[in-house]
Amino acid sequence: MTQITTKSLVGKDAPDFSLESSNGEMVNLSDFDNSWKVIFFYSVNGAPTCKRGCLNFKEQYELFKSVGCEIIGISQDPKNDHKEFKESLDLPYPILGDPERQVAKRYGVPVHLGKFPAKSSFVVGPDRKIHYVYDWLFRPRNHVAKILSVLSEVTDGEGF
Repeated sequence: MTQITTKSLVGKDAPDFSLESSNGEMVNLSDFDNSWKVIFFYSVNGAPTCKRGCLNFKEQYELFKSVGCEIIGISQDPKNDHKEFKESLDLPYPILGDPERQVAKRYGVPVHLGKFPAKSSFVVGPDRKIHYVYDWLFRPRNHVAKILSVLSEVTDGEGF
């Protein structure tokens, strides 16, 4: 069986998922069909790099929304941890729990040193194709700027 890597998914259909959000609702990838979306996987709530990454998306959220792009955060933390984390940071986008990492595995998001989940983002088009992947292990500030730049390219600058 071929090992799935994040980069090998570019040009392919984004794997579908159904995960529980911080408020207990089930969220499906199909809920966001017909719009651009950024699905970002982060390790754990509260870790400094993960927190900074989530806050960077929050800071640019209105810009993402202005081009019709949805933001979806996913980590392996349980729903209760997500609820507190989302509320404490006042995050405007859904935070989803993937405690068994089933979705992360389908997206090829690795675990470093056997216990540290990587941080990866996927730019997914309205056609549900993955257009770009960015692995942002230690650079959350550059991460959102890079995603915005790529969105500008793949949407032909509409809204930017």
